[in-house]
Amino acid sequence: MSDKQPGNNMRSLDRAIDVLEVLEDAPRGLRLTEIARRAGLHVATTLRILNALEARGRVERDETHYRAGVGLLFGAHAYLTTSPLVAAARPVLQDLASETGLTSSVFVRTGYSRAVIARVEGSNPLRYELPIGERLPLHLGAGKILAAHLSDADRDELLSRVAPFVTAGGREMTGEDFTAELDEIRGSGIAVSTDERIIGGRSVAAAVHDRDGAVTAAVQVAGTDESVSEDRLKALAITVRNAADQLSRRL
Repeated sequence: MSDKQPGNNMRSLDRAIDVLEVLEDAPRGLRLTEIARRAGLHVATTLRILNALEARGRVERDETHYRAGVGLLFGAHAYLTTSPLVAAARPVLQDLASETGLTSSVFVRTGYSRAVIARVEGSNPLRYELPIGERLPLHLGAGKILAAHLSDADRDELLSRVAPFVTAGGREMTGEDFTAELDEIRGSGIAVSTDERIIGGRSVAAAVHDRDGAVTAAVQVAGTDESVSEDRLKALAITVRNAADQLSRRL
């Protein structure tokens, strides 16, 4: 019996994380049966997990719906205040935002998504909110610089999940189109995005490398298609790449 306990504990932990990830994508909350369906669990198992998470403040509920709880903020706060990457990114982003006037951010990959972990607003703020910790697509915007450095197996998995797709601006992308774009991005070291996630938005991103040379994050400047005009792209590419290199040296 004791030999099986570690495996059982790990399965329970995996299932609890599955439930939390379901709730991450449901800001208005979900009913028990829908959480169970999305997590691929039995209703009774899901209820036990939700009760345990609620007792620890990680889940909240009303009469009919469950949602992410305030207790999740503690872990997020701990990450933001202890991460060497976040600490190193702040001064780099401050300089980048000051120099370009654009909102400057650092993203990291999480599975087949990305999350913003640091951000400094420029003098030309974005027309939309970009909260710290928001889960965003890996195949759009700054995510492409991270996707360009995936292993072959991970790239194939990403393609199977997203391709074909259509950007916010209406550009149709097949798997072959996306693969060719990622190869070009990997070669140039820069990802430029226009009207991909949001119409009227444009961004420039470059990769951050750790001490072993692996890509660990992306630095991005973003704004409107007016503030990030075609005439500025070449200069911005150099500036963003320099900022990414500076952050790499700080790690």
